[in-house]
Amino acid sequence: MVILKGDERLDHLLAEGLRIIQSPSVFSFSVDAVLLARFTYLPIQKGNIIDLCSGNGVIPLFLSARTKGMITGVEIQDRLVDMANRSIHYNQLENQVKVVKGDVKGIARQLGYAKYDVVTCNPPYFPVDTNKHKNENEHYAIARHEILCTLEDTIQSASQLVKHGGKVSFVHRPGRLLDIVTLMRKYEIEPKRIQLVYPEQGKEANVLLVEGIKKGKPDLKILPPLYIYETSGEYTKEMRLMLYGD
Repeated sequence: MVILKGDERLDHLLAEGLRIIQSPSVFSFSVDAVLLARFTYLPIQKGNIIDLCSGNGVIPLFLSARTKGMITGVEIQDRLVDMANRSIHYNQLENQVKVVKGDVKGIARQLGYAKYDVVTCNPPYFPVDTNKHKNENEHYAIARHEILCTLEDTIQSASQLVKHGGKVSFVHRPGRLLDIVTLMRKYEIEPKRIQLVYPEQGKEANVLLVEGIKKGKPDLKILPPLYIYETSGEYTKEMRLMLYGD
């Protein structure tokens, strides 16, 4: 049993066999969240995992299907925290997953320094530009634009939260690759794996996945490209597996 409020709906996470509360008036998760959840290294049996900029809790839900570790999401918007925790309750994951209200800036003071084995983050992608978001729904604007936190804020906080030797994963836009790598090294996270995601063959990459290790040694691996669609417009085999489990 789940209580839906206003225009909320209960959507399927098919590959995981879970459900999630979403709303057309709040920014819904995209394929980027699916990609990050699948790309991220996870300890299988135990560990502490934290997801920053959690929104409605989709990445913690995705991750719960891949690990028995304890998962904490961090989200600053009250409505999204409420939606996330009702989804967690509906899926009976209260003993493994929780989403807390918190500001990414300084979140380590609230939750603890060097406490987590894995940090994930799907941050706002776009620098603040009032012309782009001034007429936009507040929830959408905060999710898309660096209004309440910047890329540097998220990387600095990830560095504070993760243990020495722990892993940090981000999904972002390829155009921010150099910024991400520079900031990761500034905050002692050594980039170790990068994967570019393309809409289809022959198109430019539009998603960047990057993983680093706190105080790791330099040794960057560039993974094979990942394609979302076949030229026919159908999902590729890899994406069908991620989305549907088949």
